[in-house]
Amino acid sequence: MDNKHARLSNSFQIIITAYLLTIFLFSLLLMIPWFHQDGVTLAYRDSLFTAVSAVSVTGLTTISVADTFNGTGIMVLSLAIQLGGIGIMTLGTFTWIVLGKRINLAQRMLIIADQNRVQNHMSGLVLLMRQLLLLALAIECVGGLVLGTYYLRYFDTWTEAYVQGFFAALSAFTNAGFDLTGQSLQPFAGDAVVQLVMILLIIAGSIGFPVLVECREFLLKRKAGFRFSLFTKLTVSTYFLVFAIGALGIWLFESFGAFAGLPWFEQFGHSLFQSATTRSAGLSTIDISQFEQSTLLFMSGLMIIGASPSSVGGGIRTTTLAVMVLTIRGYALGRNRVNAFGRQIHKDDQEKAFIVLSVAALLIAVSLISIAFFERDSGIRLLALIVEVASAFGTCGLTMGETGSLSYPSQIILMCLMFIGRVGIVAMLFSFKKKHTKSHYHYPTEPVIIG
Repeated sequence: MDNKHARLSNSFQIIITAYLLTIFLFSLLLMIPWFHQDGVTLAYRDSLFTAVSAVSVTGLTTISVADTFNGTGIMVLSLAIQLGGIGIMTLGTFTWIVLGKRINLAQRMLIIADQNRVQNHMSGLVLLMRQLLLLALAIECVGGLVLGTYYLRYFDTWTEAYVQGFFAALSAFTNAGFDLTGQSLQPFAGDAVVQLVMILLIIAGSIGFPVLVECREFLLKRKAGFRFSLFTKLTVSTYFLVFAIGALGIWLFESFGAFAGLPWFEQFGHSLFQSATTRSAGLSTIDISQFEQSTLLFMSGLMIIGASPSSVGGGIRTTTLAVMVLTIRGYALGRNRVNAFGRQIHKDDQEKAFIVLSVAALLIAVSLISIAFFERDSGIRLLALIVEVASAFGTCGLTMGETGSLSYPSQIILMCLMFIGRVGIVAMLFSFKKKHTKSHYHYPTEPVIIG
């Protein structure tokens, strides 16, 4: 077990290094003038920020993507988003399979690390990675075809319509939050079809790849006695519960604010979309700077929760929230076991949930205080900084428009948050974990006062 943990810790270090190298590579590629619009010069700090945002599938930018990059540059940016969304090891595994290479133990450990599957067995990992890639590409292609065809009514040429459609599908499924309109989805604010397709793509990307694979097996095989895993049950129930609470909360806060005067069905559509996009998508159908302070704080909380584990999203993840709530409930009721869906949740998972929450809270607090210090003379409101920090950590990309106005030290903090949000707090902590040595003695136990 110690050797396995040591190998896994080393695998996390390799994966983190791989993502850092990928970010550096794309930061250099995006600097090449050949990828820019005529007359556009891109500073390295903006190129680096864009690369971090793309690989971490966040969507925060200090530049206008449409005004900066030409068609070839958009393709390079799309590749960065695809790598960050599906995962480096997923694409790497598919490449090894195509080349006829054997996937050895070390490579399987890298797959586990990249997909944040610390406790899963290694059996079936190669098949899982192939299924994930094919399933992701299929969803993106179908979404791109549907949106591209529908966009023919909005754009003058079919080329522009399908480029916009496929990029929007990629951005939605990977929860990247990038757009080519310069206004996110605000030009389609009154179009229920576009909003519905985008919501479905966002959910598909953020609900967790293992959930998609299990749903696919259930629909295709329909085996007698097929049962979903505890992970899928816990993830799906928590995801849609948070989604419903988010939509209801946004509607309640904005029914007399930004939504005032709109028909009920438009209010309903905006509420659903804004709740979905806080999972980590970052696309918006309305300028969130128009929202009430209460709504923005509420949405910041949703962004910090983020998406599900083994998905394209960031944040503390839905299962962390679920295990934490169930543990608190069990403690309040005097129970020494935490159960869900007829299964007992492991003590290690309970401990991990509170560690993730504690580290996230500390990380967000330190980042917010630091950015507030650096921006003390900028005139930027504290609420806007809270949204920026929550959006970066949750790899969401929603912003009140202040990202490009921040000083470089503040942008560096946001880049660190985006990177940690993408690889996950568990991966970061595991990468520092040292080999466990058995202690031959222990100290006497003594209680302390807590709370």
